[in-house]
Amino acid sequence: MRALERVLLLSLPLALLLGAAPARGEDSASKLRALFDEEWAFRLREDPLLATSVGEHRYDDRLPAVGTKEETRRAEFRRGLLGRLRAISAADLSETDRVSYELFERELKDAVSEFETRAYLMPLTSDSGFHTELSRLPDDVPLSNTREYESYLARLRAFPEYFRQQIALLREGLKAGFTLPRVVLNGYSATISAHVVDDPARSAFFAPFRSFPVGVPAADRERLSRAGEAAVREEAVPSYRALLDFMTKEYIPGARTTTGASDLPGGRAFYADRIRHYTTLALSADEIHPLGLSEVRRIRAEMDGVIRRTGFTGDFAAFVKMLRTDQRFYAKTPEELLKAAARIAKRMDGKLPSLFGRLPRQPYGVEPVPDDIAPHYTGGRYVPAPSDGKRAGTYWVNTYSLESRPLYVLESLTLHEAVPGHHLQIALARELEDLPAFRRYAYVDAFGEGWGLYSERLGLEAGFYTDPYSDFGRLTYEMWRACRLVVDTGLHAKGWTRERAADYLSSNTALSLHEVTTEIDRYISWPGQALAYKLGELKIRELRKRAEEALGERFDVRAFHDVVLGAGTVTLPVLERRVDGFLRAAQRP
Repeated sequence: MRALERVLLLSLPLALLLGAAPARGEDSASKLRALFDEEWAFRLREDPLLATSVGEHRYDDRLPAVGTKEETRRAEFRRGLLGRLRAISAADLSETDRVSYELFERELKDAVSEFETRAYLMPLTSDSGFHTELSRLPDDVPLSNTREYESYLARLRAFPEYFRQQIALLREGLKAGFTLPRVVLNGYSATISAHVVDDPARSAFFAPFRSFPVGVPAADRERLSRAGEAAVREEAVPSYRALLDFMTKEYIPGARTTTGASDLPGGRAFYADRIRHYTTLALSADEIHPLGLSEVRRIRAEMDGVIRRTGFTGDFAAFVKMLRTDQRFYAKTPEELLKAAARIAKRMDGKLPSLFGRLPRQPYGVEPVPDDIAPHYTGGRYVPAPSDGKRAGTYWVNTYSLESRPLYVLESLTLHEAVPGHHLQIALARELEDLPAFRRYAYVDAFGEGWGLYSERLGLEAGFYTDPYSDFGRLTYEMWRACRLVVDTGLHAKGWTRERAADYLSSNTALSLHEVTTEIDRYISWPGQALAYKLGELKIRELRKRAEEALGERFDVRAFHDVVLGAGTVTLPVLERRVDGFLRAAQRP
């Protein structure tokens, strides 16, 4: 027998046992998915609150560990993943996997960049922070049996160490000059003091112990209730008291007196990084600012036309003053505002099949913004449903200071936050079971907020904004997002003061003056995020126009929307490639 024949015969059983060697593309894909799984498992271990929210309950008794040491370790892990990712040939991957590769690389790079620019030293914004996230804990964790109550108690007992770590991080930011501006912290302590109560039974954290679900045996209830009262009194309330003491005595007095991100140490590079992160585009502040000015001029012309339709004879400023002061445009009670929002949402629910081929299974509800954060909070927001399926998504409507919540913007707000905006978009993304977990739970602001603003405009096609004041409200909301391009870059790159930014926003929109103030403080404390809305919307509208022109009478808005939302959250460059691919396929003979 010849040598070659012996080799072939000897190797035959092994080949039969092992099967054919994987193709190069299959090997690359399996390595890529292994990296996805490894990073996702790491992310859930590092952030037990995230793990709970996505339905992984192994860490329900824990809180995250925070600090420079922890951030350094996480950054090193992600740098290692980046190196291993780049060793995988993207050319060998399917189109879906190539998109996942690109988005995964972006997430890793952004996380490392946030560490390198020290963004982690500012874990607060003007209306939120780790303490406001924790205040939602009773609503966000599963509490259906004794074991889940024990996990909740363990988290309450972990408050002191978690708060100590967060305060140490904020103190480090003080020493480095990396803080929020003092000007946006006026009244901020109210978000903390709301949880400093003398009677544990009055605490939001005690709410789960006031009544128990049937899954908790009667024999356990008294013990759990006593333990809950002790945990609130001895751990939760003292933790908030310590934070309040630190904020009022150290952080707020020591916070920087400058306003813009460019005034931070390394601030110009930090702001450029924030622009890239939030917009997913290679744009500079100097390019975005004039684009915003151009959009403001265009929208203002439309607003002037609506004013003429109402028959109002005064100028723009007089019309806006009338809107801000005429009581017919404001709800008399919180319930009236909530009912109006719910009515708009249900009307749009009935229109959705005419605009989308695919709709999510997950429902949503309408609730007020929680009292402890409402005074400094935006007019409304969407809160996604937890993954356990036991609670719907929530459209929050701010009922604080009703005289600052005009009804003429409620249609726009509702379409943005509920449907066809954030609820529709996020719920659909989470139902894409063929995507890796990191993509189903990702949120790219330029895509998500761009879709939200685009959704406001969809109301025109669905029969909304028939009242000229409501149409002016729609344009006010679009103008608001155009002004953000001007104001955000003005504040953080061009030396604008808080007063100049507020004057610009108030003189170009019909937002209430209260909301103007809270919004400007939000932009100051959250550099770059406000740019995502208008830039994302402009890209989606550009792509729709391209599709309409390319397909003519064959253009189907339902098919277009399904393509835009069909891959979950993506960057704007990826979205453009998806739409272009859709058009190429649609134009084939």
